Amino acid sequence: MKPPLAINRRASPPTDIELAAIVRSFHTARILVIGDVILDRYVTGSVHRLSPEAPIPVLRPANNRCTLGGAANVALNIATLGGQAILVGVVGDDLSGDDVERLVHATAGISSALVRIAKRPTTCKTRFMTGSHQLLRLDEETTAPLDADGLKAVIAAVERSLDGADIIVLSDYAKGVLCDGVLDAVLACAVRAGKLVIADPKRPDFAAYRGATILTPNEHEVRVATRIEADHDAEADRAGRVALEATGGEAVLVTRSAKGLTLVCRDLDALHIPTRAREVADVSGAGDTLVAALAVALGAGAALAEAAMLANAAAGISVSKQGTATVSRQELLDALHLDDLVQTDRKVASLEEAVEQIADWHRRGLKVGFANGCFDLIHPGHVRLLSEARAACDRLIVALNTDASVKRLKGPSRPLQNEMARATVMASMAPVDLVTLFDEDTPLEMIQALRPDILVKGSDYTVDQVVGADLVQGWGGKVVLVTLREGHSTTGTIRRMTAPVGD
Repeated sequence: MKPPLAINRRASPPTDIELAAIVRSFHTARILVIGDVILDRYVTGSVHRLSPEAPIPVLRPANNRCTLGGAANVALNIATLGGQAILVGVVGDDLSGDDVERLVHATAGISSALVRIAKRPTTCKTRFMTGSHQLLRLDEETTAPLDADGLKAVIAAVERSLDGADIIVLSDYAKGVLCDGVLDAVLACAVRAGKLVIADPKRPDFAAYRGATILTPNEHEVRVATRIEADHDAEADRAGRVALEATGGEAVLVTRSAKGLTLVCRDLDALHIPTRAREVADVSGAGDTLVAALAVALGAGAALAEAAMLANAAAGISVSKQGTATVSRQELLDALHLDDLVQTDRKVASLEEAVEQIADWHRRGLKVGFANGCFDLIHPGHVRLLSEARAACDRLIVALNTDASVKRLKGPSRPLQNEMARATVMASMAPVDLVTLFDEDTPLEMIQALRPDILVKGSDYTVDQVVGADLVQGWGGKVVLVTLREGHSTTGTIRRMTAPVGD
């Protein structure tokens, strides 16, 4: 029996900081990749004239390079992201096969379990390029199913490799390696071993992948298989559910290019994840990157929704590069941190924006918590207060006293940091979903406008001393008093900093 797939352990979407923590565990993921190995060759040069023999350009080659494609590119992306990949596939006894073997052995993080078949050519796609323009592509391949000897050899390689992996990826490029015999045997082995299987399909009948845990078709593939357009969210949801019934699996992740991803799971509402791509240079290999990131994230212990978000982020980086490209662990971390900085700015809102945002959260059935204070210097007591406040609700808004309000309350020497600096620091805190400012001495008017469900204050207050407690309780909310850590206060910290040496 396969272990149950964790769809989402959280009541609210993870922040990019929390996703980055998963990325740092990618090195623990061990993935078995089975499928069609392809050699991608690029011949680049210059074009200065047309041929006198035909109306075609004459290319003068200046560079010839090879990269891993197909299932091998999935393995390469796994290794580049920091995971460990075992690659099972077929190459021929030819020069292209030699190139594949050389590239695989030169890549740290990939263990080769490749099968050589003398009479079967290595699948090789040669692209003739000038600048970023492709003039011609030459495909050398066979798409015939494996013969009996090839079938036995591939299944034996899978059986030898199975114990060393947590997740299995089936990378189908319709080149004959994932024929019926291999698919049936691998899926049966996976069930017996309790392994999670991700299938990236190419067949028009998804029933061939029955037994896979997760299917990752793109918009075109799901349309061909289900005869349902997936242009809009509702259609993508419906197509995903038809695909789910065909495979008998637990989830279908429909990749929808510029429209992002749609994750469909049994007995749950679909999750639509918008694309994170900033610019698109080339979509070649983006599907491989997405599947690799999904597998590595799941192998590192992420829930499926978290893994899908990370896969979406990795694919967004991939499409910004020319040609079949990989995404490194550091690139993914950098993108998450950059987006987190942008998101930090978006967290700081006016009262009007906060009212609109909280109304939306309430329409979605989310409980909104409210905390307030000067927060001049963030210390461990604040961190505990915010963490426990966030644990008591689905969304947390923090209201900060403006500089004028702080001066009235604390004296002319305060605040030490201006209101925008304090708001930026507060917005960068993972438990905080929204930050706003109030100019009054108390947040009473803001509480009346926002109508939070939970009011949070430190345990140095009693409920009857908390401003707005009667209002919140009056509309059915509650007051949460958080036990504060002793010895931590902004005033005390400032006193220690300014005390004469020796005091």
